Amino acid sequence: MSYLEPTEFVTKMVDSGESKVFMSTKDTLIRAFMAGAILALAAIFAITVAMKTGSPLLGAVLFPVGFIMLYLMKFDLLTGVFMLVPLALIDKRAGVTFGGMMRNWGLVALGNLGGALTVAFMMAFVFTYGFDTDGGAIATKVAGIGEARTLGYQSHGLSGWLTVFIRAMLCNWMVAMGVVGAMISTSVTGKAIAMWMPIMLFFFMGFEHSIVNMFLFPFSLIMGGNFTILDYLLWNEVPVALGNVVGGLAFTGLTLYFTHVKTSPKREL
Repeated sequence: MSYLEPTEFVTKMVDSGESKVFMSTKDTLIRAFMAGAILALAAIFAITVAMKTGSPLLGAVLFPVGFIMLYLMKFDLLTGVFMLVPLALIDKRAGVTFGGMMRNWGLVALGNLGGALTVAFMMAFVFTYGFDTDGGAIATKVAGIGEARTLGYQSHGLSGWLTVFIRAMLCNWMVAMGVVGAMISTSVTGKAIAMWMPIMLFFFMGFEHSIVNMFLFPFSLIMGGNFTILDYLLWNEVPVALGNVVGGLAFTGLTLYFTHVKTSPKREL
């Protein structure tokens, strides 16, 4: 069968989290760099498609190609390790420590940021012909997105901060489902379909993804977005990263783990 039962693929999730803790620094950084770069390309691709066709839905339908590519190459996103690595710690896998988990998260975040920034500068160069023009409609659109997702939240104060936090929770609930979806099938087609659905949902709904934002907001600033790096960090990246941790782990990782690995005794009749 190309489909694995939950008891099988949830065990694979824990195994995967364990393996990431012991991965070398070099491999972790390279895989994270490539993941951040590919996801950034997918994001600007989806935005471009949505603008040129006038269909945000079509952009969302096509965005998951980036996630599928990076997953099949075994590259790592911070949003994925937010869910997988804590499961190995909770399962008390030998040698897995809180410090090891934080090391993995830090290296993956650094690599993702490097990849996302690289693509941000490359695409900014492309759209502006080496910074000789203003970047056109794409630049205006992305600058507006950056402003709306920083100053827009800031204008609502605490409620705005909580809104971005909850959007981030919802995002990584879906992204983590995509990561899990890739584990339920042994065929490339099955993996792609299972990943496609939740990733399309999060993108179309405008949920907040910390790695997409590592590309989107620096690119927006380069393109003339009227906000600061501090605005971006306080009103987007920090609450988004925190929400991504909570959403992926609580709604996907722990729910699957505690009902398919740590099962309770059957109820007596």
